[in-house]
Amino acid sequence: MEILGIDIGGSGIKGAMVNVETGEMLTERFRIPTPDSKKPAEIAEVVAQIVSHFNYTGPVGCGFPSVIRNGICKSKGNLHKSWVGVHVGDLFEKATGQPFTVVNDADAAGCACMNFGVGKNEKGLVIMITIGTGLGSGAFLDGRLIPNFELGQIPYKKYDKIESWAAGSVKEKKNMSYKKWGKRFNKFLNYVDLIVAPDLIILGGGASKDWDEFKEQIDLETRVIPAGLENTAGIIGAATACSQHL
Repeated sequence: MEILGIDIGGSGIKGAMVNVETGEMLTERFRIPTPDSKKPAEIAEVVAQIVSHFNYTGPVGCGFPSVIRNGICKSKGNLHKSWVGVHVGDLFEKATGQPFTVVNDADAAGCACMNFGVGKNEKGLVIMITIGTGLGSGAFLDGRLIPNFELGQIPYKKYDKIESWAAGSVKEKKNMSYKKWGKRFNKFLNYVDLIVAPDLIILGGGASKDWDEFKEQIDLETRVIPAGLENTAGIIGAATACSQHL
């Protein structure tokens, strides 16, 4: 079965066709920058452009960078505050004419990893951390998703949330070395380890491809490994979550 997967990020919105039996991306990833306003109408327009680009009709899976409860956005995340209370799937369906399954973006990346990547057959509590504009997190118990773990929202010192101090975007904005940023990220992982005591932590998102650059800064008893799927995981996982919903 082939399903269009879309991954909405703070800097870019990406899509591709996915074989949900194998986890293989069947097309090149198509990317459009996230509108500066990050408001619902503008992002829905970009999503419609992606659907149109693939000339696609059918169910669409979408990873969204916020808590999604019963289809409704419950926090603004790294988007505009006007998203709160919006039924995201209904909005995108009106913009495209296609049915949408919308899940948290880190949950989507985790679905890809647990079904087709390094997390396959892993037992116990597995935490997926996506490193990008923010710090997304997904939780899986014996391979089954526990939705809406938002560990990047932990308050930290003067910051409203720890991702404002330790996300991949902070490294880029402040032009930090991997060694200096890695120490910050390690602090975040230690909080994760303390709060939920996982059996395994998998790192995804853009920065995960540079694991060798900062792995020496990670000091944790819990096993930590890179996802390997990098920026494709959100797309593959969104399509996978859609197929499981169907």
